[in-house]
Amino acid sequence: MKILVAGDYCPHDRVATLVANKQYSPIYNEVIPYCKGSDLAIVNLEAPVTLNNYSPIKKCGPNLSVNKNAIEALSFMGFNLVTLANNHIMDYGEKGLLDTIKVCSDFGIETVGAGKSLKDASHIYYKRIKDKTLAIINCCEHEFSIASEHNSGANPLNPIQQYYTITEAKKNADYLLVIVHGGHEHFQLPSPRMINLYHYFIDLGADTVINHHQHCYSGYELYKGKLIFYGLGNFSFDWENKYNSPWNKGYMISLDLKDKYPSFDIHPYIQGDLTNPGITFLRIDDKFNQEIRKINSIIQDPKVLDEYYKAYLKSNLKFCDFCFELYSGKIASKLFFKGILPSLYPKKKKVFLENMILCESHRDKILYYLKHKRHD
Repeated sequence: MKILVAGDYCPHDRVATLVANKQYSPIYNEVIPYCKGSDLAIVNLEAPVTLNNYSPIKKCGPNLSVNKNAIEALSFMGFNLVTLANNHIMDYGEKGLLDTIKVCSDFGIETVGAGKSLKDASHIYYKRIKDKTLAIINCCEHEFSIASEHNSGANPLNPIQQYYTITEAKKNADYLLVIVHGGHEHFQLPSPRMINLYHYFIDLGADTVINHHQHCYSGYELYKGKLIFYGLGNFSFDWENKYNSPWNKGYMISLDLKDKYPSFDIHPYIQGDLTNPGITFLRIDDKFNQEIRKINSIIQDPKVLDEYYKAYLKSNLKFCDFCFELYSGKIASKLFFKGILPSLYPKKKKVFLENMILCESHRDKILYYLKHKRHD
């Protein structure tokens, strides 16, 4: 049983134009042998398909969408399963999600991780391959896309719910893969919380845990004989002025599940670079190996990881300050970050907000308030 897993796929910018014109070969030809050599090829679809002119939802960050040719391109490469639990799948509401599921089905591609309700979204994907049953659970962190009992959306990252789904999947499958969409964007290390949670998933019975979302690749570890990959990077996500940076590097994973403990191969590549918007695979040379070894060594040392993580959090203090300020708009934002505009929040107010966020019961009220004010 050979499984291929790739990261975030969103034909954007130059790639969007090529895909719209069905010019798949120049950008994706090199991917085909990897997909065709696998029993199941999986990729994260980071944007909904929109067949009509739907209105975008209100949210932070960009509202992404693709046309149906993006799914045909996946079929051209040989992908046959897409994960939908991510922070963009509901960018154009339920209609966008339903279009996505339908178009994927039209091209013979199955989906997991999102649906018309929480029950549908949390559905465990089962696949019978060579007399063995593979189970896949797909979930994501909470960012404007989460399903509820009566509303469509993505399967939320919820350790209590995942306890039940992992327990159920282990009873019905020979091998269990958990794929999570989460983590800090543009930070190449997992947070201590992520490590603890993914260890927990392995303790419950997952055989492999794979993460994506950060727009940069991270490392991996062997925990109790099981594999955890903390970030695959972008698979195909061309973006203007993002060149020669971690944004452009990623890797796919080939899992060989013939034994109790799986073996794996990493396939690194460059995507969306200045001279080539497509995907070009790299040799696993000394430079790449050194980068991975360094990341892995940090992951395996809790004290060192904590130092890097705290340094990352410290570098974001100004941004966090801005999150609670009343300023808005590009000009005011730049003036605040340059220190020209002062903070409008007194220290006592910040202490109050700290209590509202840290206390679980208070946080419930704040989240309810923010969610409903967003729709006012």
